[in-house]
Amino acid sequence: MMKPMLTKLKIMMGLLLSCIVLINGCSNKKDGNDSGIVGPGNDNKLVVYTSHKIEVYGPIIKEFEERTGIWVTVVSGGTNELLEQIAIEQYDPKCDVMFGGGVENLEAYKEYFMPYTCSQCTKIEEPYQSTNGCWTAFSSLPIVFVYNNKLVYETAAPTGWKDLLEDRWKGKIAFADPNTSGSSYTALATMMQIIDEDNEQTLRKFIEALDGNVLSGSGDVIDAVVTGTRLVGITLEETALKKIAAGADITMVYPSEGTSAVPDGCAIIKNSQNEENAKQFIEFIISKDVQQYIVDEFNRRSVRKDVKDSKEPFENLNVIDFDISKASSNQNEVLKQWSELITK
Repeated sequence: MMKPMLTKLKIMMGLLLSCIVLINGCSNKKDGNDSGIVGPGNDNKLVVYTSHKIEVYGPIIKEFEERTGIWVTVVSGGTNELLEQIAIEQYDPKCDVMFGGGVENLEAYKEYFMPYTCSQCTKIEEPYQSTNGCWTAFSSLPIVFVYNNKLVYETAAPTGWKDLLEDRWKGKIAFADPNTSGSSYTALATMMQIIDEDNEQTLRKFIEALDGNVLSGSGDVIDAVVTGTRLVGITLEETALKKIAAGADITMVYPSEGTSAVPDGCAIIKNSQNEENAKQFIEFIISKDVQQYIVDEFNRRSVRKDVKDSKEPFENLNVIDFDISKASSNQNEVLKQWSELITK
């Protein structure tokens, strides 16, 4: 069942000039540019469904338009509601590209995507490569905890997944509904792979810890922690780092038992009306200058081998070998169990 009505936003270059900063290092020059872009297709348009926030997709869409002359229409919403919309539209696609969402979510809907291997695939780290070509990784997104510095002492803060299941955190955890938030489903799948017990049992314990308090979107998690509505939250590393840089009085924690660093991705819709333009968009978002930009400006981790990053290296973190196939194949069952348990 569809949840909130999707928000449709036409990205106009003139409007974005006044509110979005150009990508540093991106230009119309071709010298040294490995983007694989060769110019616009026959029809200079592209429809993109995205679960990214406008501060992420805005400058990327704008630069893509300027480089190629392709006019982009953006429809934004939650990962899972957009994927459901793509499934509904399968016989008459309204979208060309799904931009955003954990790749395990994209993998679960792979029947609606056209396989495509970008020209720069050898530059992508091996763990971030699709085995069937139905998606292309965009950025690596570790799951982290955050807590309110004023209300939680450092010595009492949760350090791992099992800590969150303790009675002292009951009703005090900020977590978004995984039926709409792709990152929340990734967090759930990560928890279940790390705790490694019966999925329903883990879900039941976690839902009891939430005490029925579920947020509508992932963007609400840190706000709830900052205001003290919740004491701790489960979110993405890039979201936490961005809020901390903006002055939020919170601390970020990498779960001690381990965390995942699942990439979000981009996929071309099967039988899309603007297939060649969609391929150009894939080539663009994986190009080195765009990948360096998301590291420098968005606090994200690149999926390319040749992009510099000053964040804590993965070898210093307990990053698990996340089973994308398992998370994908279990998604419908897990979300069904979640929905049944959360309403009890």
